[in-house]
Amino acid sequence: MATPLVVSQLAKSFTMHLRDGIRLPVVAGVSFSIRAGECAVLGGPSGAGKSSILKMLYGNYSADDGQIIVDHAGQLVDLAKASPRAILQIRRDTIGYVSQFLRTVPRVSALDVVAEPLVARGETRTGAQDRARELLGRLNLPEKLWALPPATFSGGEQQRVNIARGFITPHPVLLLDEPTASLDARNREVVIELIAGKKAAGVALLGIFHDADVREAVADRIIDVTEFAAGKIAA
Repeated sequence: MATPLVVSQLAKSFTMHLRDGIRLPVVAGVSFSIRAGECAVLGGPSGAGKSSILKMLYGNYSADDGQIIVDHAGQLVDLAKASPRAILQIRRDTIGYVSQFLRTVPRVSALDVVAEPLVARGETRTGAQDRARELLGRLNLPEKLWALPPATFSGGEQQRVNIARGFITPHPVLLLDEPTASLDARNREVVIELIAGKKAAGVALLGIFHDADVREAVADRIIDVTEFAAGKIAA
């Protein structure tokens, strides 16, 4: 599909239950689409609601209103109204996500953490591990760390595992939440190259990049989140 992700009139607010149920609006009227082979970037100041938008698109946050239409295996699905089972299927096959933080799993090696999304999609473990080795090597993670659990890795090392895990699959849509935040200049350049590879493969990407140089290098266009401010802006 030429436009695998369409967002229409999306709205989100938070209810402060410890403050007499006060509702804090975040964003409203969020509308945009992402084309295959495009990298769009959410722009705006900290606290404008950029991460909240990404989390709604991945199903981590529920939406108060609006639609998130995704082309899932040839069918148009409204993620904002999808069941938990459908959301898990969409995450496995259609929408990938690279967050700022790696949720480490005790006693699972970095190699298997990276390979797991491919295994979940039916790839053999051997094939998935071969692809994981390729990505970890490209991201300059020392080979001596591949067999170790990443819980004790540095922030930058964990982020490289996180990036490899997010980029290993052929998801047609990929969400990026500050993927280069903990990286040095050398590995930021690798991520820029990985994004370019995804664009060439026809993946639709939507990201948040506070690093101006990275944003300039990858963005085909900027979506100004301040246009969707709803009352008091929240993170």
